[in-house]
Amino acid sequence: MVTETQRIAPKDEPPPLDEGWWQAVLAEDYYSNERPQRPVEKFKSSPPPSRAPSTDIVDWGLAKTLYHEDRVIDLPVTGYNKGGLLVCGGQLQGFVPISHLIDMPTNLTPEEQEQCLAAYQGHTLRLKVIECDPQRGRVVFSERAAQADSGRRNWLFSQLKAGECVQGVVTNITDFGVFVDLGGVEGLIHVSELSWGRVRHPSDVVKLGEKVYVYVIQVDPQRSRIALSLKRLCQNPWETAEERYFPGQITEAVITSIVPFGAFARLEEGLDGLIHITEFGALEENQHQLHSLREGDRVQVRILHVDASKQRLGLSLQINP
Repeated sequence: MVTETQRIAPKDEPPPLDEGWWQAVLAEDYYSNERPQRPVEKFKSSPPPSRAPSTDIVDWGLAKTLYHEDRVIDLPVTGYNKGGLLVCGGQLQGFVPISHLIDMPTNLTPEEQEQCLAAYQGHTLRLKVIECDPQRGRVVFSERAAQADSGRRNWLFSQLKAGECVQGVVTNITDFGVFVDLGGVEGLIHVSELSWGRVRHPSDVVKLGEKVYVYVIQVDPQRSRIALSLKRLCQNPWETAEERYFPGQITEAVITSIVPFGAFARLEEGLDGLIHITEFGALEENQHQLHSLREGDRVQVRILHVDASKQRLGLSLQINP
């Protein structure tokens, strides 16, 4: 929930986000009913037989009204798949993504998750329409958004401004980023906006249910999209990296990730460099040295090159005599 806002004046205003920035969201199977012609077996339900969502029974005028007025509606659960629930009733049919269910536990096995989703069948949920797209035949509902009063989303979109710092709660973590509830509407922190340094997975940076302060990059009321950032709340360490680090310098680093071609090491928060396997010492010792490293190890490294414009840092492992 938004508790305070603060105008931040970064050195350089971020460039406007184009449609390509959002392709990460749309490319993921985040909304499992993205295409209404999905095979019948994708949805499971008790008799009558399951069927995939159909646009024939959707009153698009009603769906649009519910969406634009940000109203709460009660709908019964009629089916489910691994991504969430199918709801249908009163000339409305759509999908509730699993991340938008209030009481869905996290860290479940696939079998446990399926059991939890199956238990929703026959129950009625209080929902809000968070996406209505007649051309794509898609209506997406949210139980989480329905916790906020009617009209709350519209109020938030009228209040949120690019450049502000707001507080929210992490509601979903995916490979491509983090969704944050701002008190009735969700924004996305793309993985590239989590840290100035290398991020192996968003779950390494934030946790579900965590309260976080985020920087608002862009607000698009027409598409109900809010782009957020964590890293823009901190100064970019790459701006001064070439002033503080230079080729030949010996310094301490922390191993953050082991990969087949070497290891990544962090000089400071936001500054990660690559120790290529060829920089582990004598060739015959390279593989042994790589396998002996562990994440969290503190090592001495020699800086090979610093390219702040491309945010690249080359390192060489210094072997103790």
